[in-house]
Amino acid sequence: MPQFDVQPLLQSTTVAVHDVGCRGACRHRSAEECATATQLVFPYRGLYLRHVGSTQSVADANHVLFFNAGEGYQVSHPVAGGDASLSLAVSPALLRELAPAALLQRRDEPAFRHQALRIDERAQVLVALLRHSLRSGGIEPLEAESLVLTLVCRSLGPRTAHAPGATRARQRLVDRAKLRLAGDLTRRWTLAEIAAEVGGSPVYLTQAFQQVEGMPLYRYHLRLRLARALDLIAGCEDVAALALDLGFSSHSHFSAAFRQAYGRTPSAFRQTALAKTS
Repeated sequence: MPQFDVQPLLQSTTVAVHDVGCRGACRHRSAEECATATQLVFPYRGLYLRHVGSTQSVADANHVLFFNAGEGYQVSHPVAGGDASLSLAVSPALLRELAPAALLQRRDEPAFRHQALRIDERAQVLVALLRHSLRSGGIEPLEAESLVLTLVCRSLGPRTAHAPGATRARQRLVDRAKLRLAGDLTRRWTLAEIAAEVGGSPVYLTQAFQQVEGMPLYRYHLRLRLARALDLIAGCEDVAALALDLGFSSHSHFSAAFRQAYGRTPSAFRQTALAKTS
């Protein structure tokens, strides 16, 4: 059985969009791979680790990952269940125009300095809308290209992107916490439970997570659960059941959290997604 399922969703002279699913059967590092073109990869389901040299990045729905052309990397899957990502390739000239110079290496072809950046809620919504509409064929190419460029700008903007910053030891501690959160999205974790799982004190973990991710741990976990709702909601007729499946105490709790994050209720987002797919 193939490890990957790659579905082309959009191809133009300026952008290419693919929906990439991986079974994630191997928990250990893969053989080294190399991207032929620089890509922005938006995980929207599951989790994996991307290794470049001695560094690693957690790939989950709160981040965009940068796969630079010609740069070797490996992937591992410490959490069962596989993963899925939306992959965007933008023409080099357009990428140089869109990306802040501080994010790019000094090379002939555009390449990013960081492995990943944390994205905000608006970028998560754009990923979901782009994927739902392209998969259904309910969007014109011109509109889709414009949506891609909006997503790229949003993800790379200084007000919405967050580059991790901390010692390697703190980053690894935070990575372990992310793995625990993603491994059981529906669990109502306590801080003491997570700290015990990753081998740190609750106070130290709280401080490290805030430094690395720029947000509290509980909010990070909440955004992972809401991003999963963005993935599922277009095909879900029972929003209340979805709320319970994702570990929310009630439909009203889920709806309030969704609206606060994305500016609309789950039902309103579903109607928008279905309008794109009709």
